[in-house]
Amino acid sequence: MIEKIIEGSARNKFLVFLMVIFLGAWGLWGLKNTPLDAIPDLSDVQVIVYTPWMGRNPTIIEDQITYPIVTTMVSAPRVKSVRGFSDFGYSYVYIVFDDGTDIYWARSRVLEYLNQATSRLPVTDWLSSRTAIPLLSSARARSAGSARRIRPWSRRRRSQAWSM
Repeated sequence: MIEKIIEGSARNKFLVFLMVIFLGAWGLWGLKNTPLDAIPDLSDVQVIVYTPWMGRNPTIIEDQITYPIVTTMVSAPRVKSVRGFSDFGYSYVYIVFDDGTDIYWARSRVLEYLNQATSRLPVTDWLSSRTAIPLLSSARARSAGSARRIRPWSRRRRSQAWSM
């Protein structure tokens, strides 16, 4: 079978040449006309809550900041998993939602549940003026052109200092 294909290709060099040109042109046309959205987004819908509290060790931050936020976020609807990380001076809580959840709906649920957690967080001048900040969450919310809009959004939210 392969020998016949090779023999036919050797005898009809012009047809092989035309086929290569046609397939190459078809590939270039497909490359130019395939929209960027054709590449699927496989990332999870997640919201990251960043809470700075400078000058504290990870144990204190885990006990007083991360744990209350994590236990509150576990009860939010459509939450698949909640992971919290504490380090010197800050806490990260990753809230991963079920597939198909709208990212803006997920962000609003996180803000609602953050308001519930405020009573369990320590009250200090520094924390009350800074607070927990929901960061960028999902690649689904990003498109090729929205990367420019994301950075100013996150800077603006940090400067507004969401109160807890």
